[in-house]
Amino acid sequence: MASCAVEGGCVTDYIAIAISILSMILLLLRFILPFLVHEAPRTKNSGFWIPVIQVFASFNLLLSIVVSIGFLRLKKRHWWQSCYVWAVWIEGPFGFGLLLSCRITQAFQLYYIFVKRRLPLIRSYIFLPLILLPWVAGAAFIHMKKPLNDRCHLGTYWIIPVVSLHTSYVSALVGFTGAIRHVEFRFDELRDLWRGILVSASSIGVWVASYILNQIHDEISWLQISSRFLLLIMASILVLAIFSISSSQPLLSQISLRKREPQEYETMGQALGIPDSGLLLQREPTQVIDPNEPLDKLLLDKRFRQSFMAFADSCLAGESVHFYDEVHELGKISVDDPVRRIYMARHIIDKYIVAGSAMEVNISHRSRQEILTTADLAHPDLFNNALNELLQLMKMNLGKDYWSSMFFLKFKEEASMRSNGNELEQVTGWNFSPRLSAVHGADDPFHQENLKGSGIDSHGSEMQ
Repeated sequence: MASCAVEGGCVTDYIAIAISILSMILLLLRFILPFLVHEAPRTKNSGFWIPVIQVFASFNLLLSIVVSIGFLRLKKRHWWQSCYVWAVWIEGPFGFGLLLSCRITQAFQLYYIFVKRRLPLIRSYIFLPLILLPWVAGAAFIHMKKPLNDRCHLGTYWIIPVVSLHTSYVSALVGFTGAIRHVEFRFDELRDLWRGILVSASSIGVWVASYILNQIHDEISWLQISSRFLLLIMASILVLAIFSISSSQPLLSQISLRKREPQEYETMGQALGIPDSGLLLQREPTQVIDPNEPLDKLLLDKRFRQSFMAFADSCLAGESVHFYDEVHELGKISVDDPVRRIYMARHIIDKYIVAGSAMEVNISHRSRQEILTTADLAHPDLFNNALNELLQLMKMNLGKDYWSSMFFLKFKEEASMRSNGNELEQVTGWNFSPRLSAVHGADDPFHQENLKGSGIDSHGSEMQ
């Protein structure tokens, strides 16, 4: 046992390695399957790349523990096995530190969006490196002082600040989450975040205890073997739990692999419970459409809006009409319900306003910045200026051509049939273009700048 405790290769070591490999496989499946099974859209915002970073950090943490603590019986010490590479840099800033920083970033986004009611002042790709700086500074300091022995163990003097850094990040995560505990979320972001914190904190508690025992008791063979076994097992549980119990997308539950409800929503409006969202009632009264009426008035009619949207999609210019439709849905939510208004506003911003988004609309820089820097995401006039600009573009680019198109002729024919009593009493879905029809949450919030995650995803279903 003494040889195995020093050189590695114990039976418990290989069992722990097998469990850690299994946890990484499950984690990768958890990350990849929503895109394959549910066809969740891959966005460029933090709703996608933060989970990617979490997977990367999880792999680094597990691999660094295996290499630095000596799980494998390696007869020769190679340069790439340097303690300061694995035990300091990869396990610290690029492992545990990066993993916790991702979760803190998600909680920070939730806090700003739902408590402050505005987009975070610091974007995620800036905030994440900033809160990672203490880990980088700590790793650099240890690297300069070189306190590690030949088994990559720290002395008692160094253990205290290292453990304090670990616990401070857990405390920061709890602090941000506690600040948003009073928000009544439409989905389960806060509950999932708390569950993630509780499971993670429990794993981290055992992990830290095992880490301390492993570092300061080199002379006790059985303690070395058992502590490093627990160290890797707890890290495996941590990385799997902290990713699986996630609030990284505004509509995660709808594309989650653990869905409790069979129903899937095609639009954000349906997920938020907006009346008649995304549905066309055939029994709705037919109105006479006068081409001389202003376009903004005509678009209030759902049947006309459906026909005009199909025409715009056929011209590969449907973004403006889809934007109008979703802003119209937003207007159905009461101003006394700021949480649902924020969900819908974030969805619209991520889908149409953010530069490079899948359905980015052509509005002025001034209008775009007004929206992106708003102090109140629930404000009833948030999208008014952008909507006015797009209505002018629709009048110039689509309005005139529509009246001579087959779409308008078909619309008139169907209106005539309905007026003659030949309609069917049924509810049908809107026939949107698949190219343009995708509902997703962003950050997470979050689009967690998610998939439920939010419920579909701030990251997820496609409209039929």
